[in-house]
Amino acid sequence: MFFGWLKKYVPRGLYGRAALILLVPVVVIQLVVIVAFSQRYFNDITHQLMRGVKAETALFVTAANRGDDAGLAQLDQTLGYRSEFGAQAQPVTTARPFYDVSSRVIEDDLRSAFPTLDGVNVMDPRRLRFSLNLESGRLVLDLPRERASASNPHQMLVLTLGTGVLMTLIAFVYLRNQLRPIRRLAKAAEAFGRGESKPYKPRGAVEVRSAGAAFLNMRARIERHLEQRTLMLSGVSHDLRTPLTRLRLGLSMLADDPEKADEVADMMGDIDEMERLIDGFLDFSRAATVEEPSEIDVVELVRTCVGSAERAGGSVTFGPMPQHALDMMARPEALARAVDNLLSNTRRYAHHARVSVKELDRSVVISVEDDGPGIVSDMRDRAQMPFVRLDAARNQNKGSGVGLGLAIATDVARRHGGTLRLGESARLGGLQADIVLPRG
Repeated sequence: MFFGWLKKYVPRGLYGRAALILLVPVVVIQLVVIVAFSQRYFNDITHQLMRGVKAETALFVTAANRGDDAGLAQLDQTLGYRSEFGAQAQPVTTARPFYDVSSRVIEDDLRSAFPTLDGVNVMDPRRLRFSLNLESGRLVLDLPRERASASNPHQMLVLTLGTGVLMTLIAFVYLRNQLRPIRRLAKAAEAFGRGESKPYKPRGAVEVRSAGAAFLNMRARIERHLEQRTLMLSGVSHDLRTPLTRLRLGLSMLADDPEKADEVADMMGDIDEMERLIDGFLDFSRAATVEEPSEIDVVELVRTCVGSAERAGGSVTFGPMPQHALDMMARPEALARAVDNLLSNTRRYAHHARVSVKELDRSVVISVEDDGPGIVSDMRDRAQMPFVRLDAARNQNKGSGVGLGLAIATDVARRHGGTLRLGESARLGGLQADIVLPRG
């Protein structure tokens, strides 16, 4: 687009863009009014008044060239001037305030009519003083400023700018009050994305209230869906344990028969596999439960998870770790469950794992690497879906899972406002799973 280069200069926030939409027309209108008014009003009025000043100045010049001091005094009394003529008269140098727009018109008119003009001094807003270097001597004239231009011409600029600034501030306050409900809605939606259900009440304009009510309805439906899913998985998993326990008890009674020992062992293995599946379902259902965030030390939590993995028979070493406590708001049980699932995957599919924690400006990264076969890049997104097992990518000789390990870690990361990134370990050559958690 033709104006595409302007995008990098436009504010990204809604408040900044709305303020820009409000401010630009106000500034443009102010500039147009000031320029047009000064050109059409002050200049025209000054030119008209200066015709009289030039005519009166011509009378003083005529009297001065004749050496008629009495005539000069009579003109002072009649016209209200203060004149000086002779060798004692000092030349006037040009001086004017920066905001005096009509003084330039005065000087230009006088210089065009009287080429011997020395200068024009308008530093006194009530008086106009200038001098002419005549052949008969120097003539200095001092007259009221209102005789040459509109009085206090800068007042129009001050009033225009002052009114514009005042109305802009009022508009900014009103705009901020209108945008505040939108920011509250955005914060409530962002918090819900992290698994927090913060109180929110629709406020503001009708459209914002409608969006807020739609958000509340959506949040209620999602919460009911999560609750029903959790109850369903928990109930099914719990109910399955009773018949599995009876099967295990019955098989244990048949284990003493040598002819059925092999068959019983196979069936016991199937029961163990079913119990592992049930445990996976329960872990997945617990991941969906809402846990209140609390301040935790991420480094200490990771060290605890590594200790549990080592006690379970895993080979785990530490990578780079912060030497100080890394405190942040998080759900300790859910985060520990996510790290435990990643370490459990390394025990199942690899021989050795490496865990590290990296502290960034706005995030914390927990990395779990292994020396297993890894996951090909085009299958990593699918691997994070629930109940997906990539038999071609991961070795199944060391036990089969239910396909929820990465799904649980992904769900926990998202509930913290972060993400789970899968890649290839540059140190061990296997899979590298990074849990990225935002800070603040």
